[in-house]
Amino acid sequence: MSHQGHYSIGLDKTPANYVPLTPLSFLARSAAVYPDLTSTVYEGRSFTWAQTYERCRRFASFLARRGIGRGDTVAAMLPNIPAMNELHFAVPMAGAVLNALNIRLDAASIAFQLDHGGAKIILVDPEFTGVITDALKLMSGPKPLVIDVDDAAFGSGRRIGELEYEAAVESGDPAFAWQHPEDEWDAIALGYTSGTTGNPKGVVTHHRGAYLNATSNILAGNLGQHPVYLWTLPMFHCNGWCFPWTVALAAGINVCLRKVDPAKIFELVKAHGVTHMCGAPIVYNTLVNAPGAQGGPIADKPITGLIAGAAPPVAVLEGAERIGIKITHVYGLTEVYGPASVCAEQPGWDDLPADQRAQLKRRQGVAYPLQEAVTVIDPETMREVPRDNETIGEVMFRGNVVMKGYLKNEKATREAFEGGWFHTGDLGVLDKDGYVIIKDRSKDIIISGGENISSVEVEDVLYKHPAVLFAAVVAKPDAKWGEVPCAFVELKEGVSATEAEILAYCKGILPGFKSPKAVIFGSIPKTSTGKIQKFALREQAGSAKAISA
Repeated sequence: MSHQGHYSIGLDKTPANYVPLTPLSFLARSAAVYPDLTSTVYEGRSFTWAQTYERCRRFASFLARRGIGRGDTVAAMLPNIPAMNELHFAVPMAGAVLNALNIRLDAASIAFQLDHGGAKIILVDPEFTGVITDALKLMSGPKPLVIDVDDAAFGSGRRIGELEYEAAVESGDPAFAWQHPEDEWDAIALGYTSGTTGNPKGVVTHHRGAYLNATSNILAGNLGQHPVYLWTLPMFHCNGWCFPWTVALAAGINVCLRKVDPAKIFELVKAHGVTHMCGAPIVYNTLVNAPGAQGGPIADKPITGLIAGAAPPVAVLEGAERIGIKITHVYGLTEVYGPASVCAEQPGWDDLPADQRAQLKRRQGVAYPLQEAVTVIDPETMREVPRDNETIGEVMFRGNVVMKGYLKNEKATREAFEGGWFHTGDLGVLDKDGYVIIKDRSKDIIISGGENISSVEVEDVLYKHPAVLFAAVVAKPDAKWGEVPCAFVELKEGVSATEAEILAYCKGILPGFKSPKAVIFGSIPKTSTGKIQKFALREQAGSAKAISA
């Protein structure tokens, strides 16, 4: 038996030398060290770090008085407003788990998530009261308490809750003695993936991983101290890639933003001196092609931008450089807290011609600073593939920035962690430098504007159309969204349907972003056993170009 002998006698963990890691510590520290520095700005309102800490403690106290505690779920249907940032601290301060809902989802998906996660409370922005009202009606389990989060910037919106967020904050104790998690392995957040089959899976993340990935973001994105961070990435998306916690650690400024609007973004960049931002390729593409970006850089100093999703087109990387945004490519999934690999820059890249530099920067890269490993593995042998840029394997992660597992789904958790690695389902190669390059997605997931779309889910809808015999959905390259769903449809004999009819049918059932953007009619290629040959359809739709061009 291996042991450390005299190094383990009388040298135990005590409160003096061991504290469970939690990103809540970051907020407490910044409030103590930089109480008067600005933490958040939004539509004429601004808060200091001392005020943000007090507001979070007050809301945590409100939750605790309502009986919300360890293991309870608090859901939020909010855009990137100050309250959404505060909930990333206030909810875990009460011991509870934050479930940030995708604001683009339909009522049925939201109802499933509220039921499955067992939300006790839901906070709702006026923009989403309609869809939440419908979702609450569709729920099969106990309904959560609804709290409205009014927003003067949105304008009109009806209230559907028992009380309003500011009143709840006001009623709480500013000196609330929040607790560290009993164990750093305790859950901090619940986020749902776009499942390839059936319902989405609930990814459970922990305090330790959130702490480590928030810190990794500073190292990978060169945030330093007091960055000015513009919220172009949804906070619901993998908890904003852990950036609410990152900005607290760096004592930066959260520049909040309801929606991606180029004119508004250019205005905020100038007004606040934005230094950092994140987003899917579509965000940068929108900025590059916006009227205000034609005259060159949009800021006095270069902005650091993290980009993720499908490999960004070279034109986007070059365009971003032209308008003064220095891009770093990161890659990850909800299961790894957002970005957990980075295309780490090497000395000399800045001296290369722009197109060569862009090719190097498009890679998914290497492990994040505090993630143990990311590589490409042959799932049959569980051995790393050669660094030859052509042997395809599955991209896998391991380390401290990997989820606890899937909520109430032991089988899926076991499969995801088989062989001691987290299996992403993405297929890729390793280049000579050991950098990961994604080639395709084994799960047939389409990443559109940074959001995952399951081709199977869209196919299920197509198959319900009375004229459809066979249907298959693949990714089609799109200049704006990176990828969009393209439907291949084989019609039943003697029946006709137009592209417009099929598209309208899908739009009536699916959220807009999941609906196909094109329909191609004809015989669908199948194997001898009747399995649809998606690779052939991808070639036809140019999917491979969406990833490798």
